[in-house]
Amino acid sequence: MVQQHTADDIGDNHFFTGLDTPMKKDAFQLTDEEKKTKIARLFSEIMETLGLDLNDDSLKGTPRRVAKMYVDEIFSGLNPENKPAVTLFDNHYQYNQMLVEKNITFYSNCEHHFVPIFGKAHVAYISSGKVIGLSKLNRIVQYYAKRPQVQERLTNQIAAELQKALNTQDVAVILDAKHLCVSSRGVQDDTSTTITTYYGGKFKDPQTMAELQHYIKNNK
Repeated sequence: MVQQHTADDIGDNHFFTGLDTPMKKDAFQLTDEEKKTKIARLFSEIMETLGLDLNDDSLKGTPRRVAKMYVDEIFSGLNPENKPAVTLFDNHYQYNQMLVEKNITFYSNCEHHFVPIFGKAHVAYISSGKVIGLSKLNRIVQYYAKRPQVQERLTNQIAAELQKALNTQDVAVILDAKHLCVSSRGVQDDTSTTITTYYGGKFKDPQTMAELQHYIKNNK
């Protein structure tokens, strides 16, 4: 007998339903400014429902600030127009070993409770003839992090984008993150972190995988 999970079960146990970010078909029907206006109005209702006095000088601007933060910053990765342009370069040096960019700081938000997820991303690839600018690796991580997420999906989205951009399966992504939905609510465990991995192509080889892990653990 297949167990049916409720919406609360899915959220509290951090399940996710697919590798694509769930989006409405008309997600971009409103302009960014229209979205900010609507979010500010609705967030005002939330604050008032909680009993907060929006006439207070400290609170009166909060709904608009939250709206701008949602649209322009922490959820800006929902808009495909913000996707970083990727320029590839010929691998003139014929560097055919792995390239590792480690300790990329990222901030995201749990899609189940809209509280922060933050940590470090480590990405690696082996060139198939083209290379990518180092800063673009960071930007790809940030783009997919800036949306409501679950860590497993974020890991796979970063990997898929790198594989597509670099035209190679030889990509690895490791995320090590702290979830405030675990540490600040629910079980309230402030010490644990979550690690998710993606190993594609040559990185599935145990020796190559071990070499990558060695580079990441080496702090020198």
